[in-house]
Amino acid sequence: MFNQPELFASPSLSADVIDIKGFKYVSDFISTQEQADLLQAIDKAAWLDDLKRRVQHYGYKYDYKKRNIDASMKIAGLPDWALLLAKRLHREGLTPYEADQLIINEYYPGQGIAAHIDCEPCFEDTIISLSLGSACVMDFTHKDDKTLKHSQLLAPCSLIVLQGEARYDWLHGIKANKTDIYQGRKIPRQRRVSLTFRKVILKD
Repeated sequence: MFNQPELFASPSLSADVIDIKGFKYVSDFISTQEQADLLQAIDKAAWLDDLKRRVQHYGYKYDYKKRNIDASMKIAGLPDWALLLAKRLHREGLTPYEADQLIINEYYPGQGIAAHIDCEPCFEDTIISLSLGSACVMDFTHKDDKTLKHSQLLAPCSLIVLQGEARYDWLHGIKANKTDIYQGRKIPRQRRVSLTFRKVILKD
């Protein structure tokens, strides 16, 4: 069900890493078997229809409308499989702390997410997103100069890390396309699931 298009499997189609300070791209962070296991575990849990796409929240539920999060919004902790990932991200030095909030987003062809910067007063500096299922292209636009743009191919099993300038100065989003154009090639989208790990800032 999650097979990738043959185009993506081609060795001539690789993910070049964009040049933004504080941005990191890690290909094949997990294996294809780990990806299948994660998707199976995720799909056993209940999906919410909070947005135009389905989501799952763990640790803390984020208020999209108010762009706010506080201690009262704490829900069940990260499931065991997610906690293991959070510990690994910290252990491998990709984040200086262990994430305590996870949002899972599901995207079907034609679905995307508007360009945005993750809530600054809500979350610490490091934002990490792991891609499962289909490949897609994520666009980055500088908040003060919209002519500065970059596009990053997100391959299945890869993750991105946003810190510093990449975290606070660049909007990131995914166009609501059914097909992406990357390096002059067409990449049809299939179902994609993203796991975004963050550390909540709780005010006194």
